[in-house]
Amino acid sequence: MDTNIQASHQLSRMQLLKKNIKKSKHYYILMAPYAILFFTFTVVPVVMSLGISFSYFNLLEPPKLIGLDNYIKLFLEDEVFIIALRNTLILAVVTGPISYLMAFVFAWLINELGPKLRAFLTLVFYAPSISGNAFLMWLLIFSGDTHGFANAYLMNWGFIDNPIQWLKDPEYIMLVIIIVQLWLSLGVSFLAFIAGLQSVDKTLYEAGAIDGIRNRWQELWFITLPSMKPQLLFGAVMQITTSLAIAQVSMQLVGFPSVQYAGHTIVTHLIDYGTVRYDLGYASAIATILFLIMMTTNLVVRQILRRIGD
Repeated sequence: MDTNIQASHQLSRMQLLKKNIKKSKHYYILMAPYAILFFTFTVVPVVMSLGISFSYFNLLEPPKLIGLDNYIKLFLEDEVFIIALRNTLILAVVTGPISYLMAFVFAWLINELGPKLRAFLTLVFYAPSISGNAFLMWLLIFSGDTHGFANAYLMNWGFIDNPIQWLKDPEYIMLVIIIVQLWLSLGVSFLAFIAGLQSVDKTLYEAGAIDGIRNRWQELWFITLPSMKPQLLFGAVMQITTSLAIAQVSMQLVGFPSVQYAGHTIVTHLIDYGTVRYDLGYASAIATILFLIMMTTNLVVRQILRRIGD
């Protein structure tokens, strides 16, 4: 009897689902191109990478199943990966939150300006993230001779007597990467915050004043931030992904590999095994670890952002 009732309930749910799909077929048709591309070029590669991570695969021979050997090697035998993991976490912890706050604060301040000045400053702050010659400028600033701007100013001011090898000395490599990464960080998140601030209903501020909100900080916490939670979440995801996937800054400024692997990250380690050594099984294991770190961090940040305005 219970089995028949469950079967009838499942049948009714299937009929309801079919009815809803038929009713909304136009939406599904519009979504189909993106869904197909996303599944083909994102979901399928992720699943394939997870499977390949349990094998030895060098592109020339068929994959050979080796179980957890790649993961055991990563954490117990690969000292360079441990260095890369440490560097990546340091960069994520430092540049992630700071760049996120910078993007929001600058967006909040710029949003208070007039339309023309706001548009100009938005372009000024966003430009570094899309500039193709950004690394050339920083190479000139942190050049290791007396002609480098950083060395020249520090020597003229009497802080140092000899030029510092900013891009070759392991003591300074991480500092340089952090500075450049923060300079490049006002990208898509910054634009999302600008858009979110522009979309806040102005009448909410009037209602808030009636309900007892007395200053700008209370407006920010109880009205502005809750009204732009989607943009805050999007910005957090982008900043987390960016901070955990730092590679080009390190490769362009301090070389590949860097001196004593001082600028080595998980992504540069992945590039090393994936595009230089062609050990795709091992590279897939590295990518899987990075994927898990990103997913875990995103989930934690989402839980934190849900409490805003409570």
